[in-house]
Amino acid sequence: MSGKVMTFRGHAYRSLDPKGRLMLPQEFRDVVLSAGQHGRVILTNFDGCVVGYSLQEWEKIEESFQRINMLNRQLRDFQRFFISGAMELELDKQGRILIPPHLRTYAGLTREVVLAGVGRKFEIWDQERFEEQRRKMEEGFDLVMDALAESDCELRI
Repeated sequence: MSGKVMTFRGHAYRSLDPKGRLMLPQEFRDVVLSAGQHGRVILTNFDGCVVGYSLQEWEKIEESFQRINMLNRQLRDFQRFFISGAMELELDKQGRILIPPHLRTYAGLTREVVLAGVGRKFEIWDQERFEEQRRKMEEGFDLVMDALAESDCELRI
């Protein structure tokens, strides 16, 4: 893939099968496979959804946790929550991942889900929760645009 960092983008509506397996969109599978880790992903709990990372990205996250101040109780609690929720999984031959029960429960995943590409990671949302999050964002759109204007992020439209 010529050294270019591939990112997850877009979103897709999917259904979990009765065993909790989820077919990743082809574009997401391509990103996972381009990382050269034999289709391995890390799933964890975050922000009310299940978050997926390539193994390569996850290793950067774990390394960054080595630099946190362990005297700070909130940071220790977050590290415990985030890292202990993580599971390493491998895509099966059909391009599916099995979402572990603890992550399905955390994110309220039952049947209908949305996979959302968010740059270096992808998110798996219960469809109703995802639509609610989109509505909330749309309601606060002007505030978000103001915050972007004050940050280092340039949004050229």
